[in-house]
Amino acid sequence: QVRLVESGGGLVQAGASLRLSCVTSGRPSNNYIMGWFRQAPGKEREFVVSISRRSGTDYADSVRGRFTISRDNAKNTVYLQMDSLKPEDTAVYYCAASSAAFYGRRIEYNYWGQGTQVTVSS
Repeated sequence: QVRLVESGGGLVQAGASLRLSCVTSGRPSNNYIMGWFRQAPGKEREFVVSISRRSGTDYADSVRGRFTISRDNAKNTVYLQMDSLKPEDTAVYYCAASSAAFYGRRIEYNYWGQGTQVTVSS
């Protein structure tokens, strides 16, 4: 069993930065493709970014150039650095882990964290 715990959310003004962290336990995180998703009120959950086992990355168009994902396998932690935040980035952000054999946008994620709230005021 894998457990994911997110942290680092908060309330910031537009233009500010936040760094989210996702710590995995139960199995080493380097076994997994890791992703970040978000869900805004009244909207469906959407893909934000993912990172492969070899640290290849895939960003949603809405965050490319502003958000940066990274992983520290020694710490079993994945980070999401969010810069130039906009009010439309307001959402609950979820970390997820996939045991898929191949990297891609449409892979199934097997484990999910509880989420951390990010609120960006204008």
